[in-house]
Amino acid sequence: MQHAQGTVVVTGGSRGIGAAVVQALAARGVPTCFSYVTRREAAEVVAEQAAELGTPVKAVRADVSSEADVRRLFAEAEQLGPVTGLVNNAGVNAPQARVVDIDVARVRRLMEVNVVGAFLCAREAVTRMARSGGGVVVNVSSRAAVLGSAGEYVDYAASKAAVDALTVGLAREVAEQGIRVVGVRPGLIRTDIHASAGDPGRVERLQRSVPMGRGGEASEVAEAVVWLLSDAASYVTGTTLDVSGGR
Repeated sequence: MQHAQGTVVVTGGSRGIGAAVVQALAARGVPTCFSYVTRREAAEVVAEQAAELGTPVKAVRADVSSEADVRRLFAEAEQLGPVTGLVNNAGVNAPQARVVDIDVARVRRLMEVNVVGAFLCAREAVTRMARSGGGVVVNVSSRAAVLGSAGEYVDYAASKAAVDALTVGLAREVAEQGIRVVGVRPGLIRTDIHASAGDPGRVERLQRSVPMGRGGEASEVAEAVVWLLSDAASYVTGTTLDVSGGR
């Protein structure tokens, strides 16, 4: 792993891709601090499962759209060791709707969590990585950023397009400081985010549109994230990897 003596912060680690990333890092002995907002019991289960592997893991309640919460999250993470990795994974979606039916409160909440939260966490991570000699930021985007998600959630797609721009711009700002900034764009992945958006059967409904003919698993995205964090990806920055079965 990149700067293996350091700690990786994973936002939104109580379920789905975030939980899979926490498990994958723990399996490799990487100290990890992850955030959650409302799923305390689920977060405790993730932490316990990771700790069984003998790796220091800490769950912290923190809303990434809150500057105070983000600062506290990173302060807690530093108790495990210097922060040398961030997985900007926390995100929210909303029930499927056309743009003409979307209200301002919904758009603001999506942008506050998915965009402002990503910026706040990246800022805190980069500030610390610059002091400790480098690190890696992995932003979790979505193929929606490229496809647009017409008729479903264009606002969510737009928020992830902003994350893609963050990846490119920040990477160029901090490359000389030994910090890499990269992203992953998951496609149709089997997580409960689809149910929270009102379409629990979405993966099964759309998987025929995937060239590989199936939906993906959170663990498959997690493995891509772990690779990007590692020294094996040491010359990769300012780019986003699609993990989407070709869709």
